[in-house]
Amino acid sequence: MSLTGHTSPVESVRFSTSEKLIVAGSQSGSIRVWNMEEAKIQRTLMGHKANVSSLDFHPYGEFVASGSLDTNIKLWDVRRKGCVFRYKGHTQAVRCLRFSPDGKWLASSSDDHTVKLWDLSAGKLMAEFTEHTGPVQIVEFHPNEYLLASASGDRTVRFWDLEKFQSVGCMDGEVSPFRSILFSSDGGCLFCGGRDTLRVYGWEPERCFDTVSVAWGKVFDLSICNNQLIGVSSAQTNVSSFVVDLHRVKMTGSGSQGTLPKETPISQPNPAISSLRRNYERPSTTCTNPKRVSPTSDDEEKESRAEIQNPEDYKEIFQPKNAISRTPPRNSEPFPAPPEDDSTIIKEIAPVPEAVTPVAIPKKNSEQLQRPPVAASTPSVCLDPPASPALPNNPPVISAARNEPIGLKVADFLPVVKGSSPTEIVDEEAVCQIRKGHETMCMVLTSRMRNLDTVRAVWSTGDIKTSMDSAVAVNDLSVVVDLLNIINLKGSLWKLDLCLTVLPQIDKLLQSKYESYVQTGCVSLKLLLQRFLPLITDTLSAPPSVGVDISREERLMKCKLCYKQLKSLYGLVKSRASQSGRYGSAFRELQLLMSGLE
Repeated sequence: MSLTGHTSPVESVRFSTSEKLIVAGSQSGSIRVWNMEEAKIQRTLMGHKANVSSLDFHPYGEFVASGSLDTNIKLWDVRRKGCVFRYKGHTQAVRCLRFSPDGKWLASSSDDHTVKLWDLSAGKLMAEFTEHTGPVQIVEFHPNEYLLASASGDRTVRFWDLEKFQSVGCMDGEVSPFRSILFSSDGGCLFCGGRDTLRVYGWEPERCFDTVSVAWGKVFDLSICNNQLIGVSSAQTNVSSFVVDLHRVKMTGSGSQGTLPKETPISQPNPAISSLRRNYERPSTTCTNPKRVSPTSDDEEKESRAEIQNPEDYKEIFQPKNAISRTPPRNSEPFPAPPEDDSTIIKEIAPVPEAVTPVAIPKKNSEQLQRPPVAASTPSVCLDPPASPALPNNPPVISAARNEPIGLKVADFLPVVKGSSPTEIVDEEAVCQIRKGHETMCMVLTSRMRNLDTVRAVWSTGDIKTSMDSAVAVNDLSVVVDLLNIINLKGSLWKLDLCLTVLPQIDKLLQSKYESYVQTGCVSLKLLLQRFLPLITDTLSAPPSVGVDISREERLMKCKLCYKQLKSLYGLVKSRASQSGRYGSAFRELQLLMSGLE
């Protein structure tokens, strides 16, 4: 997925906890928030006067903290598109921001050699740590305990107790400063990524558990998954990921260097040490059944149960409509270990070849068409989403919501050629085949634009009925859909004359293969039924009037025509009401509204 919108170079990027949003700050001081499911900009936040060098999402809310070279820290509400608070105190550029696991504090590091801790609820500075003698590049909270780690350009790593606000450990004497630090999943040790090395540290007392040589150059980020540590670095146009097997890394005990035996166990942290500090209090997200004290009847003895028996209902309720296609797909399988028989090249780079796996990911899009086939046992690093299993009875409906932006898969635009693989197509052939239908598509879009201009000219006169007649006359259903989407937004525009023109078009829309057309037809029919069905039934059931009433006769004739068309639509709605999913629920709602026709 490629997200565009910034007009100046991007300085910092951060995912939200749910990975539905991504925020990026630029050199101009602007911040943009993208919705990953819709692949579009959701918010643009302006306020910083210089480069946005650091970002972090709040763990329990849609808030973003940003730090800049203008020395300011801002807290933004993504939903309301505004700055909630500004924290002042640093005298130089803010390099890193991190929210505490309970979401109550914000830690910041700066080029002014300080680490500051801010209380979000009080909006003020809680503590300031000034022991570093160089720019502090990164800070990280312990996942459970009141402990903070910071790495500085003075080539030291310091640990801070957040109850007493004092230093409890300092690791110095490193050759180069660390660019990334990360606590282990259980909080028992700290992983520090330096130039071509990974060091594992403990505190109280401070000591080095292990050192692993990894040829990742300057590592930019670290993460842990499936008991593997993944480091990412970049060089020119390539992004490389390196995998370190934590089963083969010593994470407790005295310091050691070099290769370790494969059987080295991973011990849990010393409980005596981990109990010295308080733990973060996180909001409870579990549901428990209350215990009944004195049941008095058989009914009260039965426990209240809310279970979903049908898996399809579970998917419809809990799974998002627009799931993000991930590459590689999220699963519980670890990255494969490198082959030990043919690993001479890796051995020259790293002393622990079986613990480190470099994976290079080229940035060039043209190489996607020429990538070699990947073995079944190895997860592929490509841009194609995993293929979903074919369902036996798929409705012939083209979905309105795509799982990825159009253009992500080149295969969508290339014709199927028997006996040849897509990997054999070179750039020139791919471009030639994509251009084949270009002129036809331009003619279709030009014709549609001309039809819309015709309808808009009539719309400017204020006559809604004539505008719809002109849209129907051009014989282009897409133009009718565009016009209905506007009319549906304001129910007061609907008149009985308009219903006579729209009802035959709704019949076509409900039978369309495009989901967006079906949705528009359902919304229009629902509005029509809510506003005019009582009028139609009352007019048809009213006794004949005495004398001549021309307006009543005209209304009666229109109601009869609408009733006839609604009766023909009722059979279609009734047949579609048995479908599952959101189609079925929409048609079932329409069936209930049309039950008065019987």
